[in-house]
Amino acid sequence: MHDIFGRTELLVGEEAMGRISSAKVIIFGIGGVGSWVAECLVRTGVGHLTIVDSDRVSVTNVNRQMPATSATIGEIKTEAAKRRLLEINPDVEINALNLFYDESTSSCIDLNQYDYIVDAIDSLKDKALLILNATKSGKKFYSSMGAALKMDPAKVKTAEFWNVKGCPLARALRQRFKKEQNFPSRKFMCVYSDELLSNKGADTGESCDYKARINGSLCHITAIFGMTIAGMIVKDIAGR
Repeated sequence: MHDIFGRTELLVGEEAMGRISSAKVIIFGIGGVGSWVAECLVRTGVGHLTIVDSDRVSVTNVNRQMPATSATIGEIKTEAAKRRLLEINPDVEINALNLFYDESTSSCIDLNQYDYIVDAIDSLKDKALLILNATKSGKKFYSSMGAALKMDPAKVKTAEFWNVKGCPLARALRQRFKKEQNFPSRKFMCVYSDELLSNKGADTGESCDYKARINGSLCHITAIFGMTIAGMIVKDIAGR
């Protein structure tokens, strides 16, 4: 093992460190939540990571997303994230997929080749699609609920999807599944917060094809969401 993972191995042990190194993780969405999942896993020693996102870095990403800096604005987000992750560990295997996960692209990705699947997608329709496909696989799956309009880090928590309370995104997903009578194949854990604040600032004019509206969000909350998912993955690997 590299010396950079010495503190990790000191805590989890040599056997768990080997399992962490060989784990294969795919993350859908490398924004305010998913980018921090990726960074945490690479810093912990995960050796194989696939990151999926179709966006470019925008100026409004800089307040909360790992690959977003004043120098990377306009870059393909997965490429900027890959460069950052390789700076942390040059030996990590990073597969950067610059695509939008939806019905037209989902068949391009074999979820069964991964040990862990992470959902950090914003689009309701495509998030629901990933949840359905991921829960059909036999792989561990973790999902981020809505991280916008939050400020209190003490309110971030985890729960099984059907037990998530006070999150509008989780509620909208459950309503969608019930309306279509198409449900996740099994239970899965989520990170969420039941805090719900209101936007106070002026409209920036920012738009997004797959969002009804743009809401304010803060780095310390999105990063806690991402780190929490990464922590659940590491705990699961180390606890085997």
